[in-house]
Amino acid sequence: MLVHLVDVTSRLRHLTSTGTTRAPAHEPVTVTVARVVRPEQHGAFERWADDVQELVATFPGHLGSSLLRPGPASDEYHLVYRFADDASLAAWERSPQRREALDRVRRLVEDERVARAVGLETFFAVPPRPGPVWRSWLLTVAVVLLFTTSFQLLAVPVVGDWPWPLRLLLSAVYVVTALRLLMPRLSRWLAPWLQGSRRR
Repeated sequence: MLVHLVDVTSRLRHLTSTGTTRAPAHEPVTVTVARVVRPEQHGAFERWADDVQELVATFPGHLGSSLLRPGPASDEYHLVYRFADDASLAAWERSPQRREALDRVRRLVEDERVARAVGLETFFAVPPRPGPVWRSWLLTVAVVLLFTTSFQLLAVPVVGDWPWPLRLLLSAVYVVTALRLLMPRLSRWLAPWLQGSRRR
């Protein structure tokens, strides 16, 4: 039986009514929507997803989107989109264009789950699906090693005479900023490997 699509805004309204809502996020917000697509509807769903990605890209605050296809013996697609903050995400979620798009996809899917990440959680914009944990760990270690090495080679000769607390602070700011800019892209590019699956 078709499971009704989950609307994030309706959940937020429910939380508000129960007095447990949280303050709006002013950091980048990543939303991942996992949909189990009917086997005979994969082509139609991918065309729908292409249209939705073009549509969401026209909204202010949109930072990017991607479609992750199922691995072998799976019908679960993941549509990932990212906005600059809660306000720009809410404008998309409350839009009539999005409601119309959701109406069109209902007949194509059997189930849907929504996950949301804010701030540093968006380093990994890969949906929370089973995959070898060591791969995410290895990717993080490799990227941190790359950034710390580049800091040693490029910055230390310039700031080597600074007091060590300032050097540590500059190193931390550099590494965290670089992670924030690069990790979402890397996690999308390497999603099939991180999840232990192959794109079709």
